[in-house]
Amino acid sequence: MPGATAIGVVFSEGVILASERRMSYGTFVMSKSARKLFKITEKIGLACAGLMSDMQVLVKEATYFANMFKYENNRDMTPHALSKLLSNLLFANRMFPLITQTLVGGFDGEKPGVYVLDPVGSVIQDEYAAVGTGAEISLGVLEASYKPNMSYEESKELVIKALKAAVERDSGSGNGFDVMAITKKGIKEEFIPA
Repeated sequence: MPGATAIGVVFSEGVILASERRMSYGTFVMSKSARKLFKITEKIGLACAGLMSDMQVLVKEATYFANMFKYENNRDMTPHALSKLLSNLLFANRMFPLITQTLVGGFDGEKPGVYVLDPVGSVIQDEYAAVGTGAEISLGVLEASYKPNMSYEESKELVIKALKAAVERDSGSGNGFDVMAITKKGIKEEFIPA
């Protein structure tokens, strides 16, 4: 898996997705400004780690299906439904998999959720998750400090702390952090320099 770290955390009012910006293959840094966070709808975001081309394919498919669902049903697709759809897509390609680990975050009705997908389509819902080469380090920080119903500021601080820990130990991660907050009001994005 090419270097990257992405994190998803459920907080009291929504979901935070975050990732760092370094795109590397082995020891070679190809880009220091690669975005790995993607807005799919006003209530759903994706964070990915893996091959950039495969991320782009997955995001294109997710956006298409979410838009078609809204057009045909006159309502937004839920993150759970999008996760299951992406799971089917990934499983259908299991013999030639998309090399990406994915986090889907957003609102299922009134409840925020984070879903983790592996390259062959497994889906797991969790309160917090991390994927990529820095996931093990990030998960240690998240497990030690995460509490249900944290505020936005507490959650954002925890996510940045977890990403900083990953960047310190994972040479495939770095170069600042993109943070996406998904609430009932919509999506707010920001960049935080390292």
